Amino acid sequence: MAGVMNRLKNLDAYPKINDDFYSRTLSGGLITLASSLVMLILFFSELRLYLHPVTESQLRVDTSRGEKLRINFDATFPALACSIISLDSMDISGEQHLDVRHDMSKRRLDAYGNVIETRQDGIGHTKIENPLQKHGGRLEHNETYCGSCYGAEASDDECCNSCEEVREAYRKKGWAMTDPDIIDQCKREGFVQRVKEEEGEGCNIFGFLEVNKVAGSFHFVPGKTFRQSGFHLQDLLVFQGDSYNISHKVNSLTFGDRFPGVVNPLDGVQWTQETLNGMYQYFIKVVPTEYTDVRGHVIQSNQFSVTEHFEKTEAGRTQSLPGVFFFYDLSPIKVIFTEQHVEFLHFLTNVCAIVGGIFTVSGIIDSFVYHGQRAIKKKMEIGKFG
Repeated sequence: MAGVMNRLKNLDAYPKINDDFYSRTLSGGLITLASSLVMLILFFSELRLYLHPVTESQLRVDTSRGEKLRINFDATFPALACSIISLDSMDISGEQHLDVRHDMSKRRLDAYGNVIETRQDGIGHTKIENPLQKHGGRLEHNETYCGSCYGAEASDDECCNSCEEVREAYRKKGWAMTDPDIIDQCKREGFVQRVKEEEGEGCNIFGFLEVNKVAGSFHFVPGKTFRQSGFHLQDLLVFQGDSYNISHKVNSLTFGDRFPGVVNPLDGVQWTQETLNGMYQYFIKVVPTEYTDVRGHVIQSNQFSVTEHFEKTEAGRTQSLPGVFFFYDLSPIKVIFTEQHVEFLHFLTNVCAIVGGIFTVSGIIDSFVYHGQRAIKKKMEIGKFG
């Protein structure tokens, strides 16, 4: 047993020196304090990295097919009333939704931005049960009412029993209903009066769209949009004047759910219109993103970049409509973020490297200072210093 102990003693890589041979100096003490402080700072920095997860990123080709894209929006128009703003969406697959009303709400705002009313539907939706006319004539006894579409009927049997149905019939024909005062349904519903009552108000529109995961666009425009000869036109209401102020603020815009660290470049962006009748365009590049947290929860979302362009609307141009347009396209590359903790062995390795590295470097500095002081002291003793 004594032989084994002697052999182990001979393997000692750290031979001990008698304390009588140590020489402690002031410079050594200062260097020890400084190196200990640096060692503690680096240790706690490494401990913080170990306790908090880090995010690794990688790029892959997006192979998803047939999925839906959810667009969450919240926009404020301080100079456009809720009654005249409509939302349309369309994509390159040919699917389009004009005057979207589901999954969205509107808040009427006064001139100071205070909320007056919140509603989900626009005005002009209330059907008239007992209007005065049947395609221009009076109702006979026991006859069911069938309102006139004012020349926009697809057949003699088609009825328009509300202002909204007349506008829809006009839209299908490719006509613009610029004067609702001549439409009996609109007058009886108080359409024009209610629109005029909202003049000078603003509107906050918020909600979401479920669209195909392909390139497309959505836009907020005054009036209703319809197609004619392949072009998109608007039935701008003449009693609102010949110009529309499309000043707006994008409170938030996301393509999918939010995830930690995401920065949406349009959140809080505000634009004040200096010239009337303008077409403000946002060209958005959407990058599919997958985020996995430390618990393994996966969030399928998107990031995006954006460029902006303003085009002044000119009279007679059918392709330049007043409004705010968002054109989006999808990147074929998918970004994958994975949240994970640093391994304990990696943390232990870094701590050892910190302790050993600082101890070695401080020893070198201490040796240099100590021997430098001794050399200077010897030269001063023999009178050769200076």
